[in-house]
Amino acid sequence: MIRKNKMWISKISMISIIMLLVTDVYISDETKWIAVGNLHSWFSSAGAEIELGRTGAIPDQQDGLRWPAQFKYQDALAGKALWIGVKNYNDPKAGKVYPYKVVHVGPRGFDEETEVMPVSMKLVGKFKHPGVYVDGVGAGKLDYLDFVDSVDENMSADRVLINKVHTSIGITMTRKIYAFSQQNHDNYYIYDYVLENTGIINLEGDVIKKTLEDLVLFLQYRYAPVRESGPNGYDWLPQNTSWGRSTMNHSIYTHPTTGDPFRMQYSWLGKHSQAGYDNIGGADIGGGSSVGDGHLGSAQIVGFVTLHADTSPSDNTDDITQPTATEVVDSDGAITFGNDQYNTAQMANEYKAMTAGRPAQSHAELVGDTFADQFGTTAGGYSQGQGFGPYTLAHGESLRFVIAEGVGGLNREMQYKIGGQWITETTPYVLPDGSETTNRNEFKNTWVFTGIDSLVQTFDRAIVTFKDSFYVPAPPPPPAEFLVNSLGNRVELQWTSESEDDSKFVGYKIYRSIHTPDTTFEMRIDLKPSDLTMEGKYYVYNDTSLSRGFDYYYYITAYDDGSTNDIKLNVPLESSKFYTMTVEPARLKRLPGNSLADIRVVPNPYNIRSRELQYGSSGADRIMFLDIPGICTIKIYTERGDLIETIEHDDNSGDAAWNSVTQYRQVVVSGVYIAVITTPEGERAIRKFVIIR
Repeated sequence: MIRKNKMWISKISMISIIMLLVTDVYISDETKWIAVGNLHSWFSSAGAEIELGRTGAIPDQQDGLRWPAQFKYQDALAGKALWIGVKNYNDPKAGKVYPYKVVHVGPRGFDEETEVMPVSMKLVGKFKHPGVYVDGVGAGKLDYLDFVDSVDENMSADRVLINKVHTSIGITMTRKIYAFSQQNHDNYYIYDYVLENTGIINLEGDVIKKTLEDLVLFLQYRYAPVRESGPNGYDWLPQNTSWGRSTMNHSIYTHPTTGDPFRMQYSWLGKHSQAGYDNIGGADIGGGSSVGDGHLGSAQIVGFVTLHADTSPSDNTDDITQPTATEVVDSDGAITFGNDQYNTAQMANEYKAMTAGRPAQSHAELVGDTFADQFGTTAGGYSQGQGFGPYTLAHGESLRFVIAEGVGGLNREMQYKIGGQWITETTPYVLPDGSETTNRNEFKNTWVFTGIDSLVQTFDRAIVTFKDSFYVPAPPPPPAEFLVNSLGNRVELQWTSESEDDSKFVGYKIYRSIHTPDTTFEMRIDLKPSDLTMEGKYYVYNDTSLSRGFDYYYYITAYDDGSTNDIKLNVPLESSKFYTMTVEPARLKRLPGNSLADIRVVPNPYNIRSRELQYGSSGADRIMFLDIPGICTIKIYTERGDLIETIEHDDNSGDAAWNSVTQYRQVVVSGVYIAVITTPEGERAIRKFVIIR
């Protein structure tokens, strides 16, 4: 998804600036998604993802790093920043020497015309996402998320985003972001940064050839795990969790198992003084009239690990002492507002934070077992900092830094299992090591913190991927087309056979959910090509185990023989669910009715107290008109004769749905209603029905 950033533009950027310099076309800020694996996030052409940088909407404070992305409100990111600083910089525009010069993207804005200037952003795919259709309408989850600019069938990653910017200090930064959909590698991204001293300092392409002194690359990560439990999700935790007020931040420098150098920083939802309970993991305790089910809505552990940092421009071996700075940043501190590349005092304070070193105790160690929201004097909480340098960088030289960012933790099933047992106080409380405790909070929290081990394992895999030149064994590709057709006595699935070009291909798996697509897909059917019939270029499978009036969602994957699985040998590698996941419902459709006398309204009466016994969450307020003509007009009136809705039924089926909403988008009240069903030939039937609310 590409969007012009209108929040931070200066007065002259209302006009598009397009300049050709060598082979680069200058563009204003754009955003793109990488969403093919189980981790979804958006990226900015400016080089970092600032707060409210995609939509500008306060409810989107938590926006990005969605895991597990199949479910709603899994965002853990509140904002990022990228600063590059140098010392003793003779600024040609200002005509003065700055003791400290810093150029900024974020955390709250950037100047895309004179400071950090986007040049290009392109998304390269191993293949484009499949065409997914439900009843002839485009219905793929990736239709509005995955915009591939070019295809490279030979690359290992599913997606590579290539982003280039120039800066006013003559540094050109190229950022490549690698993403994989293979199930062992689908919860992290690898960021490959190259900082080159090109000397290009403006959009006009002017070059200043100078050596940059004490260069530092500084990244900030404002995490707020996660949106689901906060005010912009389902709202059972305090408001300021949405911007990370109670986020805990920790750093480790040795691997917890091997003892080898391991530069990992990670965050989680800490205790909040206003939560009213031990909120580690964000258990759903409900709110207002809602009764919580206890599931863990914020159990994710989110973080990043350094994979490589050049020792110097002339020595590209990994310097294990980098990053040299891992101090957290006050997210509402003075240096995070009004960042100005010509403010001498502010840049001095920024550079001080960029080079603050590694603290003796991490933020999490300082907070300890107390309330994270009461630590410090800030209302904003704290962001992770990561500083590389200082370096001396002559004109024409470059530096490379590689970082993996990921999210780990309990899977959705365990989030419900552990949280459900916690809220119902169902014993025994069995801990991950098999021992038992009588303390339900210890039980819950110990399980939540297994997410740290999960994230360590994730980063172990990312390290191997980087060392293997970004190679990851790939599953068979998904079918290029997936069609779902609602019929009278079944839902018909059709797909093409490109997956079988993979030499390790074995078969297909079909998954189905009921009511909504952001849930667990309960049904799974394994199919071999020999189990199927082909009509033209499509395999055909008919799903007949369905109930009328309910919504169904599908996806199909291709799987192999497991011989190339790099984590669990003989466990099949499977194509990503997101390639073919449908976001529009399919449902059983009746054949047209034979007689107007057969027309029925179901349920009648509709009683809100029994809504879950009717059509469930597929359509909690749904009323069905059954055995109607294939083409007809349904007009719904109040008992006194006011027309409140007109349904043009033209799909040649024998049923139509109405969700108890008027043409003015108002939910109807209790009462008697009248439906008048008219055919094109003028035949008419009248049915009365009752709604009880």
